[in-house]
Amino acid sequence: MEVTPKNAGTRKLFDSVVLERLTRTHIAVPTSILVLYSAALFYWSLTNTVTTRGMATVLFFAGWFVYTWVEYNTHRYIFHMATYSKLKSKIQYAIHGIHHEYPRDKERLAMPPILSVTISTILLLVLRLVMGDYVFAFLPGFLVGYSIYLGIHYILHAFPPPRNFFKVLWVNHSIHHYRDSESVFGVSSPLWDYIYGTMPRNTRNG
Repeated sequence: MEVTPKNAGTRKLFDSVVLERLTRTHIAVPTSILVLYSAALFYWSLTNTVTTRGMATVLFFAGWFVYTWVEYNTHRYIFHMATYSKLKSKIQYAIHGIHHEYPRDKERLAMPPILSVTISTILLLVLRLVMGDYVFAFLPGFLVGYSIYLGIHYILHAFPPPRNFFKVLWVNHSIHHYRDSESVFGVSSPLWDYIYGTMPRNTRNG
């Protein structure tokens, strides 16, 4: 894995041009796809199921809330998995370690669109078995939550420290990247870090 000479802030993962290209994306591509995907599902929920608008709204925000929990646990236990073997080390590096090594690489701040759509469709099929038609309102909230995460994560890495409400998230994520990678796993929300005790003490005490 050699550092690309034209840009010291990135690194090749694959020798194959096609595979390497698939690991990169502009943030607008997956977020746009996911928002449109979510809008289509939510519209289907309102027009082709018996779910009321009120229930659909509750399910949407429930999906968003569940996403924040999944975001935290995915980041903590999958992206930062224990690497006891060479295979695990390679997997962890490919899915997240490279981001910590090159945090300003704007093309690797989101999953590739193909992977995002594939996972979203698998979730739709699996959750449909569990939730029935309610999934068409719940999953849009989940995916919008992920889209918001993508947007926030991009802002935190691509721009200078903001002077608005994003500053708290920027500080939290900077702690995770540059001070303690085993703390502050929430990106779009610090809620679960407070609940599970992974927020540094000096941050918790203000």
